Amino acid sequence: MKIEQFKPAIVYTIYIASTPEKVWEALTRAEFSRQYFSGQAVEVDLRVGGAFIMRTPDDALHISGEVIECEPLRKLTVTFNVNWPALVEKLGPTLVTYEIEQAGDVVKLTMLQSHDREISDDILSGGRTGWPAILSSLKSLLETGNALAIKMQPPERMLAALKEMGIGTP
Repeated sequence: MKIEQFKPAIVYTIYIASTPEKVWEALTRAEFSRQYFSGQAVEVDLRVGGAFIMRTPDDALHISGEVIECEPLRKLTVTFNVNWPALVEKLGPTLVTYEIEQAGDVVKLTMLQSHDREISDDILSGGRTGWPAILSSLKSLLETGNALAIKMQPPERMLAALKEMGIGTP
């Protein structure tokens, strides 16, 4: 995989009243991710080449990938492939990068979703809807101890674009 060919399609930056250690832990440990990521459990082997897996609340495989960059407390880049073979086959791999920086008394967290090809705005509407909710819930959990309960469904325009491409929903 040539990481230099991937260009960010979605970028969000938030500031969290927390420490880099707690943000890192929230991004890399299942017990935290279940709380803010709609019940999804992140399992990550924190080394380049290590596995990145996300399981649904019923423990089914949802996302599988590999750690591409791992700088504890600073940066984590993973392939983020939905367990939906037709999607990955037609749209290619996705990279998700988390960058953690101390910014005075708070942490600046930047999330980038990158692709090695052009992806339509209709397809990207799923991430553009989901990432703000996920990151807001993470922020709330770390700052207040309570994650946000945000009910979401895939955007209709994303589902229509996938259908048009011949990609059925699982």
